[in-house]
Amino acid sequence: MSSESPVALGGSRQDFTPPVHIYEPHRAGIPNLGPYIRELWRRREFASESSKAALRSENTLTVFGQVWMVLNPLLLAGVYYLLVSVLSGKPQGWGYFSHLTGGLFAFYFVSNSMMSGAQSIVGGGKLLLNTSFPRLLMPFAAVRTAFFRFLPTVPVYLLFHVLAGNPWNLGTLSALAFLFLLVIFSLGIAAFFATIQVYFRDATSFLPYLNRIWLYVSPVLITIDKMPKELRSLGEINPLFSLLGGYTEALVSGTVPSLRLWLFASGWSVAALVIGSLFFISRERDFAVRIF
Repeated sequence: MSSESPVALGGSRQDFTPPVHIYEPHRAGIPNLGPYIRELWRRREFASESSKAALRSENTLTVFGQVWMVLNPLLLAGVYYLLVSVLSGKPQGWGYFSHLTGGLFAFYFVSNSMMSGAQSIVGGGKLLLNTSFPRLLMPFAAVRTAFFRFLPTVPVYLLFHVLAGNPWNLGTLSALAFLFLLVIFSLGIAAFFATIQVYFRDATSFLPYLNRIWLYVSPVLITIDKMPKELRSLGEINPLFSLLGGYTEALVSGTVPSLRLWLFASGWSVAALVIGSLFFISRERDFAVRIF
């Protein structure tokens, strides 16, 4: 048996010493955004594949999985429809039910984006340590997943749209613009709550209550023109007042929303995306230390 040492064999002990990685907290700071955004775009397939894996794990790509995605909010819409009918003392008709389903389906897209986004980083596991990529892709992938869970509800709403005799015109098409703004807004709040969840692990325990209150003060159970004056006065500080209000008004009534709704919806969407993303990026280097 040879007793030669690694040095005698032409190497050094350092050649056989594995690298040691030391993780420690970083000060908050925003990196150079140009390279970050380019890398974010270059790695967009990562978000797509991550979202597809999440959909497969939830069985939402199967027929029964998609049926449940539609049935769950639809049953909830039925409950609220009966509740409002009882409180008002008269049946509301297909017109109200089409508004209720359209608003609820869109609201739950935003709600699911927030909840899934909040869990995206803390649920990332060793992926955060073993793979180098812009972490912002993870909450963005969660929003993509929520959007694909929203899509099966669209034909269900269209059925009630026809039953209610709602109009089809250019005003109806403007709902697509508000849906786009809802996606932009969801990207921002998903990134924001993903960051919050890293530092406050109980945040997701409070989100369902926040969502329930948000639902009641938004134009979902009540059309935007019939909301109480007190709630209408809060419209400027409630992002979903303009976003969901413009969406349901265009979708159900076929009218182009007012310029005020357009401006507030656009402003809230851009503000949410910019603030949420920058907040996330500024803390991104600290995630691995906080999670493990």
